[in-house]
Amino acid sequence: MTTPNASAGLLERLFKLSDNKTNFRTEVLAGVTTFLTMCYIIIVNPLILSETGMDHGAVFVATCLAAAIGCLVMGIVANYPIALAPGMGLNAYFTYSVCLGMGVPWQTALAAVFVSGLVFLAISFFKIREAIVNAIPMSLKFAIGGGIGLFLALIALKNAGIIVDNPATLVGLGDIKQPTVLLALFGFLMIVVLHQFKVRGAIIISILVVTAIATAMGLNEFKGVVGQVPSLAPTFMQMDFEGLFTASMVGVIFVFFIVDLFDSTGTLVGVSHRAGLLQDGKLPRLKKALFADSTAIVAGAALGTSSTTPYIESASGVAAGGRTGLTAVVVAFLFIGCLFLAPLAQSVPGFATAPALLFIGVLMIQGITHIDWDDITEAVPAFLTIVFMPFTYSIADGIAMGFISYALVKLLTGKAKTVPYMVWIIAALWVFKFIAFGG
Repeated sequence: MTTPNASAGLLERLFKLSDNKTNFRTEVLAGVTTFLTMCYIIIVNPLILSETGMDHGAVFVATCLAAAIGCLVMGIVANYPIALAPGMGLNAYFTYSVCLGMGVPWQTALAAVFVSGLVFLAISFFKIREAIVNAIPMSLKFAIGGGIGLFLALIALKNAGIIVDNPATLVGLGDIKQPTVLLALFGFLMIVVLHQFKVRGAIIISILVVTAIATAMGLNEFKGVVGQVPSLAPTFMQMDFEGLFTASMVGVIFVFFIVDLFDSTGTLVGVSHRAGLLQDGKLPRLKKALFADSTAIVAGAALGTSSTTPYIESASGVAAGGRTGLTAVVVAFLFIGCLFLAPLAQSVPGFATAPALLFIGVLMIQGITHIDWDDITEAVPAFLTIVFMPFTYSIADGIAMGFISYALVKLLTGKAKTVPYMVWIIAALWVFKFIAFGG
């Protein structure tokens, strides 16, 4: 029988609580805080991915397990208070750009996620990652995040019925008097107000309140809260690698890889900086942290979900005192506990999650303030990156236009020498793709 002292000693050896000036109670509280701010993903992710034809229940289980695996590896191997789960933006790209936009079967899309994870895993042990990240201009990095934010906003407004198809103008304002539209707007305002007053779990609170109101009004079918864990069989190991290595799918793999690379690196550094874990501006055990990320991507694809990535919401747990991997381990066990909440996840309608997508778009677009808008050679490529994502309904096309225009504008304005070689390579590959295989 394990004694309390033995358990405390094990935790101390694993997570070095004393060295990080923290304790068991603080780490548990931090884990619960982080979980509350990000657990909306167990509802939103299955709704988004199920539009591809994937089984909702299986995706729900895959989401919980992928998050748990990522958090466990991050906590135990890397010892960082950073939680992981299937990423917003990446799941939208998976569904709306790859599967629905390009007509790629979800099984093939999962294979693309799997391969991108293997590539990420391979470069995590070398300095290739640093070379790629450092070579991409900051303006494009911020623009990619901003463009994804607008892309999510467009999806949210469409799902809520606020924006509808209009033959004359492409899009137009929907019937805002509809109860579902009003509920979506109410949910968004609720998130904004709760977030302003620093209420933990603002997004999940909004989702549940809107769902409850919709159910009471007869606009939604409530299927319960707790129930049997759904079968994972419909998505487990369903990856289809046949036909994966076409030019179009290589481009898809690249987008999965590059977006997760920026997202993970930025989140790891940002959260670690807030926790005071950086040493001389660098992140110790970075390889282990990236190993956790890439492992979660590969495992998630095998289970049946889009790319898993570190969550910026981990900053809430850090603010609550989380300093070690024990915080991430607590989040992992909470995600495992969520496996029994499948009926609740299946009860949430799309217009209840639309406010969450819209608010995440607000958070993601904030980075564009760091773009040098006074330098037209930086501003134009950034602008094209941002607007092409929502207007072409494709994150990939936005990234492509950003790199191509960056290289072209710099070349024509006599600044070709300032362009990193990696930008030339990526731009040339996108140009070749468009010429040889079209959009």
